[in-house]
Amino acid sequence: MALNPLLDSRDLRFVLFEALDADKFNQYEQFADFDRDTYEATLDLAEQIAVEQVYPANAEGDKTGAKYDPETKTVKAPQGFHTAMKTYRESGFSGLSNSPEFGGTGMPETIYRAVMDYFCAAGVAFSSYDTLKVGACNLIINHGSDELKKIYVEKMVAGLWGGTMCLTEPGAGSDVGALKTRAVKQTDGTYRITGQKIFITAGDNDLYENIIHPVLARIDGDPPGTPGISIFVVPKFHVNSDGSIGKPNDMTTTGIEHKMGIKGSATCSLSFGDNDQCVGWLLGQERQGMKIMFQMMNEARLDVSQQALGTASSAYMHAVTYAKNRIQGADPAKKGDFTSVPIIKHPDVRRMLLWMKSQVEAMRMLTLLAAYSADMAHVEKGDVAKEASALLEFLIPLCKAGNSDLAWLVTSEAMQVYGGYGYCSEYPVEQLARDCKILAIYEGTNGIQSMDLTMRKLLMNPGLYNYTIFKKRIAETCEKAEGIVDGKYIAAMKSAVEKMDETVQKLVALRDQKKILDILAIATPLQQAMRMVAHAWMHLWSMTVAIPKLKAITGDIAGEKVVAAVKDNAEAAFYHGKILSDRFYLGTELKHLYGCLDYITADEQAVGESFEEIFTGALPQ
Repeated sequence: MALNPLLDSRDLRFVLFEALDADKFNQYEQFADFDRDTYEATLDLAEQIAVEQVYPANAEGDKTGAKYDPETKTVKAPQGFHTAMKTYRESGFSGLSNSPEFGGTGMPETIYRAVMDYFCAAGVAFSSYDTLKVGACNLIINHGSDELKKIYVEKMVAGLWGGTMCLTEPGAGSDVGALKTRAVKQTDGTYRITGQKIFITAGDNDLYENIIHPVLARIDGDPPGTPGISIFVVPKFHVNSDGSIGKPNDMTTTGIEHKMGIKGSATCSLSFGDNDQCVGWLLGQERQGMKIMFQMMNEARLDVSQQALGTASSAYMHAVTYAKNRIQGADPAKKGDFTSVPIIKHPDVRRMLLWMKSQVEAMRMLTLLAAYSADMAHVEKGDVAKEASALLEFLIPLCKAGNSDLAWLVTSEAMQVYGGYGYCSEYPVEQLARDCKILAIYEGTNGIQSMDLTMRKLLMNPGLYNYTIFKKRIAETCEKAEGIVDGKYIAAMKSAVEKMDETVQKLVALRDQKKILDILAIATPLQQAMRMVAHAWMHLWSMTVAIPKLKAITGDIAGEKVVAAVKDNAEAAFYHGKILSDRFYLGTELKHLYGCLDYITADEQAVGESFEEIFTGALPQ
């Protein structure tokens, strides 16, 4: 398989077809028409479009950015995005996981996420347009009336109409309950919407004929805070009875943000109802807005996980290519020979590359496991579906926060491999670093993800059920690893879970003592620790699959036979690389877990005792 400059296509298939057995989805009626050949062809096409069209457009989009015209109050996307989006749409990727009932292909979520691995690696800014559209469309499919579905869904699935998520306001960022956007019910059952929204990704652009906005607002008279929030479908243009585009709705794009990265993505400020004529249609029931929107937010958090994985993967692949070609320094293995060699010969460079490889591969496997769990929760029944749903809930904050935190670190390490050139815009990794920083911030900051994991998904979850299923799956992997994987790596995994268990029980005691502030103060390190455990699990699972595959090729997993095979056999090299990555993580990186858990259980009260006045030296705002 040819080298992809964005991600390791062989690793993607390893996760899909060797670890998750995604090609066996056809045992379920819903996916009976799809086989591995179909999936392979879909992945190949995604790779081709991502590499040939989206990736070049990504660099162009960073230079030109999305453009706002203050006279027409409209936004133009970078020109290259138009060509790439047309190909993307015509190839069927816009509706890949949507039901054929609505004109989609109906493939599993797992395959859709694998496809998006390519497009997110090729360009976060480009991918943000369609991922928001998919989320908005799914809201209407799951919560809209038959009339709303008839009007909007088919055009959105086809990729002709776009979509957004309208939550944030100038005075209500992460505190959504403080929103001020109003909704007034009309005699015809519609609502008049008035208010402002900011930081709306893809809020306006010329990639789509129409843009459909799910808007959070409070119906006049409803209670304050999140319990009083409803959600409405607000189109940019009204839709005529024959399905054609009608007159503009009363909403205005007031500007776009000028950002550090993802400059090709239009981050808009929107004003609704300046003339009190903005019409919205209720989605679901009144005062169910946050409950409904959480479906899209969970999907969006997996989208962000995918974007983070993509930028990290791309940075790693670029760093590998650079390290193999950059000639500098003598070979440290050949004393007295001062001939310059590729920098990949230097142990510290190999350490950096192996660190990046181990992080990216764990990110990919965990993200696709989350998608696989979503599929299983949908197609299975009883305890199998219940456990899959519980695992998905537990993994979402780990994927979103874990991937986005690591993407920033991986892109930074890639820049380090490049040296001074990595800091220069002629090379791609500095854009990847700029593009990925937002991922730890939007769709719920990583601090919020950490609190969600700690409180909702762990301590407030009845019987710690989500965590129990998480541990159950790890125990199953440990059992499968027996007799295959060196016992010290299995012991490392078991020890990590035991230490995490001790920590969780201490947090349960704090919960029972109602020391919530103490718990919230360590939510982020807990999330980071849990992510390390999850990644260790992925590496043990990976090694359990890879070792027999390497043995089948070489007869061993180390020694002269393996060394010889790696030089001439791409499959042997791949499996050997997987095992080294797995060993590196379980044997070294996992050691960081114990310091993190000691931090959590140290009972240091400085955070709780600190107050605003100690933080001196700030400039006047």
